[in-house]
Amino acid sequence: MPTAVIAGGSVAGLASALALSGIGYCVMVLERAPKPPQWSTADATSGWKRPTVPQGLQSHTLTSLGVRVLRERAPQVLAGAEAAGAPVLDLTQALPAEATGSAREPGDSELVALGCRRSSLEILLHRTVRNLADVTIRYDTTVAGLELDTVHHRKVKAVVTGAGERIRADIVVDATGRRALSRRWLRDAGVPLATDRTSPSGLAGHTRFYRLKTGSLPGPLNRGHGVGDVFGHYAGVLHPGDNGTFSIALGCLPGDQALQGLRTRPGFTAAARATPGLAPWLEDGVSSPISPVRVISSPPNALWGAAGQQQCPVPGLFQVGDAACITNPLFGRGISLALDHAFRLADLLAEQPDIDIAQRRAVARMTHELFLPWYEQSVGSDQLRIARWRAAVDGAPAPAVPVPPGDLPTTEEIVNAARSDGTVWRGLMRMLMTLSTPSELFGDDKFLALVRQAAPAGPAPSSPVSRDELVRRVTAAEGTRT
Repeated sequence: MPTAVIAGGSVAGLASALALSGIGYCVMVLERAPKPPQWSTADATSGWKRPTVPQGLQSHTLTSLGVRVLRERAPQVLAGAEAAGAPVLDLTQALPAEATGSAREPGDSELVALGCRRSSLEILLHRTVRNLADVTIRYDTTVAGLELDTVHHRKVKAVVTGAGERIRADIVVDATGRRALSRRWLRDAGVPLATDRTSPSGLAGHTRFYRLKTGSLPGPLNRGHGVGDVFGHYAGVLHPGDNGTFSIALGCLPGDQALQGLRTRPGFTAAARATPGLAPWLEDGVSSPISPVRVISSPPNALWGAAGQQQCPVPGLFQVGDAACITNPLFGRGISLALDHAFRLADLLAEQPDIDIAQRRAVARMTHELFLPWYEQSVGSDQLRIARWRAAVDGAPAPAVPVPPGDLPTTEEIVNAARSDGTVWRGLMRMLMTLSTPSELFGDDKFLALVRQAAPAGPAPSSPVSRDELVRRVTAAEGTRT
């Protein structure tokens, strides 16, 4: 039985363990954090202290791609999430009633999202994986380096832990997240690293969790999986969660001094209540907060060279999830892409079981094909959003929207057309939910024709307060108690 060591026991690492176990590997997961609590998901998520995974305490929603992966590859995890009160959200409920083609269509069953806190999903994955006979999970253990067989093309031979222990492995999976520690392992082993591609995400995130006191949703989910939007000078989105919870995420530019009050509970509450669609969820008797405001600076978008096709191949070493590519969490794709990547890796290793350079290059091609479209989409969207938010902070005119090449429609034109045409709405939603890549969307001639032919949409359903008004409310709220 071939052996695999997985560095990192979070979502990407646990999914990789589940996938590799399914193709006959004996798996050891090495996780640097302590063992998770044995409580219910309702309690564990608030009491599970995880300084090694700061993003675990931020807002999350599993996109349609992630739900599809769980349905097909880990149905027990999805069933566990639903049993824990995580709703499977029908995104077509947000399809504009006035749009043509609003009747149910066969492909609509894929347009769903899972409302589940990241920590709850991780606990459910952990419980599934720890019960597998051929998987061992060790906690409080780090991987400090690789031992390579220099005779056979620097093939993976073993890992060395932070305590100096040597653990033999046929393959090693880097699931260390945004730290992508395999870059350091390779450098220390004398393997030259390929160049990384990075671009700023330009986002400071602020999240607070709440628990509903009522059995029904206080208002409609205008995004299908949430409430709110990414506006011209900030972002404000509410995400339903498991066990009757929801979270609110507010985003601004890093270093935006005028919105420093978002870090405080009063300032955060003032901004949330000013965001279209969110106020009804925060009324007295409707919900109560169950966490402080948690702040995080998003890392840059990154397509790590070590996972790519230009990297000097080391047979048996693979990167999954954020260790291969990071995209702005504003898009909510990270967990879904990590789940998909883990099972794609296992499928490829099952098809090409020989651990050699050809296998490593095949994995690099697959990784490139999976992540490049989302990296490029995130970079382009972030560049425009950062420019808009910066203009709002500086009181300057909003920048012009770049004209896409080849007479393609702008994102604004697609969004406007989606409000009157159900087919356009579905195409846009499939891209936002990671089911269709941007190139697939823009390569669909029927879709493009419908965008151009769409009837003019009316005014936007809701508009945010101005930048000045938002700053005034946040500043006025500081010093009060909530």
